[in-house]
Amino acid sequence: MANTTSSDEQNQHNGNDLLQVAKEEVGERADSVRCPGAPAIAKRKKSAVKAGSKGRIAIVDGCRTPFTKAGEHFKSMDVVDLSSVAVAELIRRSGIDPKEIDLSVFGVVVPALAAPNLGREVVLRTTLPKSIPGIAVNLACASSNRAITQGAEAILSGQAEVVLAGGAESLSTVPITYSRNASQRFIELSKARSVGAKISTLAKISPKDLAPIPPAIAEYTTGESMGESAEKMAKENGISRAAQDEIALHSHSRAAAAQAEGRFDGQIVPTFPQPDYDAAVTHDTGVRKDSSLEALANLRPVFDRAYGSLTAGNSSPLTDGASVVLLMPEKKAQALGLEPLGYIRSWAYSALDPSTQLLQGPAYAAPQALDRAGLGLQDMDLLEMHEAFAAQILSNMKAFASKKFAKEELGRAKPLGEIDFDKYNVNGGSISIGHPFGATGGRVTIQLLNELKRRDLQFGLMTVCAAGGNGFAMVVER
Repeated sequence: MANTTSSDEQNQHNGNDLLQVAKEEVGERADSVRCPGAPAIAKRKKSAVKAGSKGRIAIVDGCRTPFTKAGEHFKSMDVVDLSSVAVAELIRRSGIDPKEIDLSVFGVVVPALAAPNLGREVVLRTTLPKSIPGIAVNLACASSNRAITQGAEAILSGQAEVVLAGGAESLSTVPITYSRNASQRFIELSKARSVGAKISTLAKISPKDLAPIPPAIAEYTTGESMGESAEKMAKENGISRAAQDEIALHSHSRAAAAQAEGRFDGQIVPTFPQPDYDAAVTHDTGVRKDSSLEALANLRPVFDRAYGSLTAGNSSPLTDGASVVLLMPEKKAQALGLEPLGYIRSWAYSALDPSTQLLQGPAYAAPQALDRAGLGLQDMDLLEMHEAFAAQILSNMKAFASKKFAKEELGRAKPLGEIDFDKYNVNGGSISIGHPFGATGGRVTIQLLNELKRRDLQFGLMTVCAAGGNGFAMVVER
């Protein structure tokens, strides 16, 4: 496909000149990335993702709510509320007959306590046919990627033909828990029959048991928070504060330009916050058009206050939002007269010991996805990499470019290649746009395909890191 050049792409290229430290660390010092010892599965060859009897898996269309900081605009909306907004709009704009839908798969990390099966609840909330099965999946920050590939697998295996796949997160409505002792006593209290038994049970609860336990984004096996793990990666992989702040500024400046030029308008569904429904939120609220390297440099470290380099500015914020895409075989889309945004070429999942390099999973998944696609990094016209932290992005970029990492971790003769910053997150990433865990994968997919369409380009690679040492990569095409 033809490559078109416009003023915004030229401005973007000039803006990438600001990434001097990041380019030096990724290119000239790539081999300083740590090689923790990959699992054997990372070195195995795996079969390519093939098209089914009805052609490739088409991503017909997709949309999302605005992404807003937790505790702000969507603080009274749970994951069912948010997902339903996106699904209703996708059904409307695609013109698909709801009776054609065979399956609903949605990712969520912290489900609504009263509605844990988000995939099914979305069907019921949006008055879709009640015969549509619904499934909820959880793969941390790659949850909606897991939903999309599970939907694709259902189509390829003949179990479904048309699938809704997406995800949501409401970090404003995370359940607050109490101590285990308090929980056990509350259960006993519910079973107590006499007044005396109830009083006796309550007497066993101490004041400290009633202190709420705040939610923590931490690894169950290591006890380290995501930020602490990313801080460790920054130190071990030789990632400087300056390079991280450059990545953060890149994210905000690209997202601000995309907002100003209306590139997200067709992707975002204006959403009226509950309970008042008074004024619609129409854009992502975390993007700072006035961000600068000077302002970022003045922020204090958050996770290691004495010696750290991760700040609120070069980390993704806690966010609320939802996203959804419509999947079907290529021939089905043709029969319905629908023009897909693009097609799934391949995908791969990976995992490594979370106590080593927790968020380095994409460095293991991307080579597999590209191999399955029969393509190389140099063939990718655009790259969308989920920005949990700038340190995580730079660590993975180093691994992509490192000969040492390729040999010792992947068993490959050559590295994947050095990232071309002119192709990377051209409309911003999670640091600026936000990161509702269950929805980010859908946002990345929608954003990449729409930009490939806008620029009339063909191939795109997306990567997402996730808790537990998981990684995801997908190649899409137009």
